[in-house]
Amino acid sequence: MTKRAYNEQPTPGGQGPGEDAGSQPSPAGHPKAGLGLLLGALGVVYGDIGTSPLYALKTVFTLDRSLTPDAPDVFGVISWVFWSIILIVSVKYVIFILRADNEGEGGVMALAALARSALLKVSERRAATVLALGALGAALFYGDSVITPAISVLSAVEGLEVISPAWAVVVLPASAVIITLLFAIQRWGTGRVGAVFGPIMLLWFACLGVAGAAEVIRHPSVLAGLSPTYAALFVVDHPIIAFIAMGAVVLAITGAEALYADMGHFGRAPIRRAWFAIVFPALTLNYLGQGALILRAPESRENPFFLLLPGWAQLPMVALATVATVIASQSVITGAFSVSREAMRLGFLPHLRIRQTSRRQYGQIYAPGVNWSLFAAVLVVVFAFGSSTNLAAAYGVAVTGTFLITTTLFLVVARARWRWTIWRLALFGLVFGSIELTFFTANLAKVTHGGWLTLLIAIILFTVLLTWRRGAGLVTARRIEREGPLRDFIDTLHATNIPWVPGTAVFPHPNKETTPLALRANVAHHHVRHERIVIITGRTANVPHIPWNQRLTIDDLGDPSDGIIHIDALFGFQDPTDFPEVLRRAAAHPLARGIDLDLDQVSYFVSKITLRCTRQPGMAVWRKRLFIALAHNAASHAEFLHLPEERTIVLSAEIAV
Repeated sequence: MTKRAYNEQPTPGGQGPGEDAGSQPSPAGHPKAGLGLLLGALGVVYGDIGTSPLYALKTVFTLDRSLTPDAPDVFGVISWVFWSIILIVSVKYVIFILRADNEGEGGVMALAALARSALLKVSERRAATVLALGALGAALFYGDSVITPAISVLSAVEGLEVISPAWAVVVLPASAVIITLLFAIQRWGTGRVGAVFGPIMLLWFACLGVAGAAEVIRHPSVLAGLSPTYAALFVVDHPIIAFIAMGAVVLAITGAEALYADMGHFGRAPIRRAWFAIVFPALTLNYLGQGALILRAPESRENPFFLLLPGWAQLPMVALATVATVIASQSVITGAFSVSREAMRLGFLPHLRIRQTSRRQYGQIYAPGVNWSLFAAVLVVVFAFGSSTNLAAAYGVAVTGTFLITTTLFLVVARARWRWTIWRLALFGLVFGSIELTFFTANLAKVTHGGWLTLLIAIILFTVLLTWRRGAGLVTARRIEREGPLRDFIDTLHATNIPWVPGTAVFPHPNKETTPLALRANVAHHHVRHERIVIITGRTANVPHIPWNQRLTIDDLGDPSDGIIHIDALFGFQDPTDFPEVLRRAAAHPLARGIDLDLDQVSYFVSKITLRCTRQPGMAVWRKRLFIALAHNAASHAEFLHLPEERTIVLSAEIAV
């Protein structure tokens, strides 16, 4: 048996035909992460947490009227907001969690993949458990992705009511129009969107800082709220009120998980620089300013963000806030794209249409199916809840649940991959886990007031993710039974002396141990075989790009004269799975030249699996029906492999599940 790696020489002068910028470094370590990437990160990554001042303190002081606008309560709330941002965002996410990238990709699924790979050598059961935990985190993140655009846009447009109550009637229709435009521009790609949004967000954070600083200068005593002692005294003096307030304080840090999920779009360095240089100072000043305003004018707690501004600046700020909240939604939308691709790679979702929107930044993608599904869900939520105050009751359960899952998975990675000592793990878990558990418990009180929505979304999506993975495993096992060993099938071809017909037949197939069903069907129905038969197996590595001179391995399957070869093609997860290009590259290999691959007479044979629901053991019938429905809506396999439509023959086979 002859098996050789295909060592094609690189094309002089740069990339070879069909090669996507494989030499680009991952953004996580990009040496030129300068002003452009920093502005892009500002425009995409920090929109969510950057617009939290619109509704965070407003919700805290209106959620429970027991809170008084006097110094102890205001200082206590400001202290909790400030130290939550310091500990959860600055320390946990920006310093620690961003280190746990999966070849530049971030998000709870990427973290679960790292944890799984670290545990596989120890225990397959533990590896499966952390992967399922990652799927639950992804499901909770999707729930957050539905609520964030709705509450962000509504809270900004509701600023019109501060100017004049007569504007209240336009809040819902205007919000719907803005949300529609937001999802419509996603096809442009994260890079272009970030280039437009970055300067706007820079202006937004400048306005946040200036508005807050002006009030702080008038009432510098509010700076005392930065002391953690006020947070502790607030809990000691009003434990019940403080516990309820925690359910709203978490609104100030809701964009932290999106920050991690968006890492693949811009990289670690620009995200960190933007946070410490621009976002964190601006947020701190604005929250301090709102606190000072509430102390000076208690009635302002109904909407301290807009009342922080002079009358002439309120309408322009409503316009800027509306644009900023559109941008806020961008962070969770792009995060949902990244999480969806990770879920596909880990086998929790079928093939979805994913379009690369940048040749330089491999994490920048557009997923049309995810985009428009989110759009429909967001519109339903906007009209169902009607206001940001109502939505605030639904917000927080999913976010805090994801925080806890991320902390758990990070501890697994830190122990298994980085060999952290027990005391470091215990300290990290105690500090961040206790805070997040408090937030999560406080938000459970919201379940009956709207929090059920994000939990319902998460439960549905978690069921979908686990159903697809389980169903795909069942189909694979039963398909292998039908396929039979490839070696035996080739021996049968030799023994029967079946007629040969001119041309090259290409069969995409997951491995070289079993026989492609399309190959079996073609021989069984037409009683002939092609002169040249090529079986191509595509595999995806955990790196973004693999150069062509390292990508292909060709095997003559033991007989160099029978015209049958197997090509193993290894792709980076950002490389297009272009099988015609694989064949063209392989044609230059000596082993392939021996059988004279005729690229002008190539036919591609694809197996189309028709699934039939049965009562066989393995999965509940309703889950089997769900799996079949998902399979029907998956992207075309031929399209995914870039097969030319005019040369592709689809042969059906039925599999019972």
